[in-house]
Amino acid sequence: MKPRIKATRQRNPELAITVSETPNVDGRSVLLPERYPTPDLFICDVLDAIPKDDMASMEHPIFSLATKPDRRIFRYEHNGNTVEIVPSVKGLATIHDKDILIYCISQLIAKMNQGERPNRTLHLTARDLLVWTNRQTDGDGYKRLRSAFERLAGTRITTNIKADGEEITEGFGLINEWRIIRKTNSGQMSEIKVTLSEWLFRMIEGRSVLTLHRDYFRLRKPLERRIYELARKHCGAQEKWVVSIEILQKKTGASSHIRVFRSMLRDLAINNHLPDYAVEINSNTVTFRNRETMDTVKVIEPKLQKPFVDPEGFHDARGVAPGYDVYALYDEWASWWNDSGQPELQNPSAAFVGFCRNRHKRNPIR
Repeated sequence: MKPRIKATRQRNPELAITVSETPNVDGRSVLLPERYPTPDLFICDVLDAIPKDDMASMEHPIFSLATKPDRRIFRYEHNGNTVEIVPSVKGLATIHDKDILIYCISQLIAKMNQGERPNRTLHLTARDLLVWTNRQTDGDGYKRLRSAFERLAGTRITTNIKADGEEITEGFGLINEWRIIRKTNSGQMSEIKVTLSEWLFRMIEGRSVLTLHRDYFRLRKPLERRIYELARKHCGAQEKWVVSIEILQKKTGASSHIRVFRSMLRDLAINNHLPDYAVEINSNTVTFRNRETMDTVKVIEPKLQKPFVDPEGFHDARGVAPGYDVYALYDEWASWWNDSGQPELQNPSAAFVGFCRNRHKRNPIR
């Protein structure tokens, strides 16, 4: 019998730090407060729904960074990908409006991990959504939520960005429709029905998503959220990602002058509060260094080949095999793959998650 692969989590104690709570120049914490440190257990799939974001909107500037109604027509082109975004009278959908889509994506991926078939139409509880995304649950919170739905439904996108490997130039809204089904006694929305666009739904079905740090919802500034998305997409679990300031500004979609953009980057580096990544500013480049707060796997015994499973694969494996040590399951799966003649895997991470799901079905840990 072949030796098993021994896997260990790699941590750098100098980088694996707690995100700074140091106040900025105006005396506020650089992060929003964690409003629900112990979320209500009745929230739908709260233990399984790890924050997930679609990779297309992480890569390309689809959401406005403005804090006031943004009614400009925005056009973006990079490496053959084109995007044109047209607002409604309510303005473009903002990066904070995107919280709704992240919530929907996360719920659907969690259900897929449990073996359920995803559906484009979701029934949401408004309070659950607000709590899960670290938003206030007062009257203003519900009012902002309604405005976000209106902007998401009204914003129209024309793009040739691939969805699940298929390139089609098409126009669509971020959500097809939404409806308040039930209200509370005070007249606030309680239950909401929302139908996602087919484009976004294809992303979810193809698992073209990445996991976000939960402190993403505590980032105050729109630009900080956008920069975190880009770092998460391009750096991932690598040691670092280096990008020119000019390209970074283009990818964020920021309309500010380059001097203002540099100043905001310096503040981000000084406060050192971006989840998962530390930021360094050089003369014309920005370096994102992995704090190694994400799980990585290093092979100690190199004699066996091993399929690469990304950090999202390990997150998803925990969801489908609760109680199991997913790294031990990874060892077993990799050994089985080698013993089977190393068959070609189109998606190693999905294959590993399926292995873990089947193991839990056969022998659930109580």
